[in-house]
Amino acid sequence: MRTQSDPSDGELLQSMVAGDEEALAALYRKRQGSVYRFALQMSGSPALAEDVTQEVFMALMRDGTSYDSARGPLNWFLLGIARNLVRQRLGRERFYTSLADDQEDQSIVSGLQTVNDPLDELARTETIEVVRKAVFSLPLPYREVVVLCELQELSYAEAAGILGCAIGTVRSRLHRARALLIEKMRPAQEENSTADGVKAARCFA
Repeated sequence: MRTQSDPSDGELLQSMVAGDEEALAALYRKRQGSVYRFALQMSGSPALAEDVTQEVFMALMRDGTSYDSARGPLNWFLLGIARNLVRQRLGRERFYTSLADDQEDQSIVSGLQTVNDPLDELARTETIEVVRKAVFSLPLPYREVVVLCELQELSYAEAAGILGCAIGTVRSRLHRARALLIEKMRPAQEENSTADGVKAARCFA
């Protein structure tokens, strides 16, 4: 809960535009985390995510006066800038880099529990890799809604505000994205099931 002495994003932005460097630093501390996570989950590259985060706040310094609070919270504005920058970088560089932070792996695969059995741990790691690759292989419009709604756990309305589209569009894209993920993961799941069957058969041989 924000206290009376805790300035809002809008107040910090006004102070920043007026030349207050401390306000910029406070905004960066508050909002850089969500911008970085979005860029990382969209690209899989910590280096790209760091670059995009810096560019977002540089853009805010240049064009902070273009923010319109009537169109949504400042965080939507920042993530909207990040979205455009990520699209530009991915289109220009066309690369795939695995996530380096295991905490991000955990955010992609929900419901997986850490186990002590080495074989179970191997299967868990393989599942994480399969899901990660499936997410990164999605077309950008579908990857965006998965990152915003599933990984960042934003509402349809929040995602629609960031993407500049209707709530119904977010719903339909997310529905299609889930279907694509299931389709992309099915061959790997079937392969793992076959491998498990072979292992089981060997145990009784």
